[in-house]
Amino acid sequence: MSRNVGIIITAAGFARRFREAGGNGNKLDARLNNCSVFAQTLNNACATHLAVHVVTRPENTHIQDLCHAQQVPVTLIDSTGLGESIAAGVRANSDWHGWLIHLADMPFVPPDVFLQVADALKTYPLVRPRVGSLPGHPVGFDNTGFDKLCGLTGDNGARELLKGEAVHFIEIDDGDSQRDIDLPSQLVQGRK
Repeated sequence: MSRNVGIIITAAGFARRFREAGGNGNKLDARLNNCSVFAQTLNNACATHLAVHVVTRPENTHIQDLCHAQQVPVTLIDSTGLGESIAAGVRANSDWHGWLIHLADMPFVPPDVFLQVADALKTYPLVRPRVGSLPGHPVGFDNTGFDKLCGLTGDNGARELLKGEAVHFIEIDDGDSQRDIDLPSQLVQGRK
């Protein structure tokens, strides 16, 4: 597996929906199974042995501490949206030949899905897992997408970059792996 492909975990959101639904604090710090939502996401990414880089807010000290403990580099940003976070993470890793963009609130994606996307980037410029007709994460971009990724702003993320492009989909059977945590009620639905 090429060490020049890495995982960018975006962890700089505001988690407004989570708090509006009664959640306390940052949803990424919320307990899920035996650790926090973010810790499970980070552990799965690190288990791939690919490079991992996290983009988070300066006040997210718990996230920074977890990254420091696993020697994962962090970019701190007062992000105004997902696009800005992705751009910061990609710019910080301009020497990579590919980036797997992953959301910190998706703790159920297993290491093998990351590895399948990374492996497919050897052949295809845009790669994404899919369950049935539903596209998932992480989304892989090879180095031809560098300038467009670095130009992202606002809260659109990379979705705009995929419109009209030929995306190679990897079919996966585990639909549960593509769940995210947006609401407190989703914490009790954790996987073992």
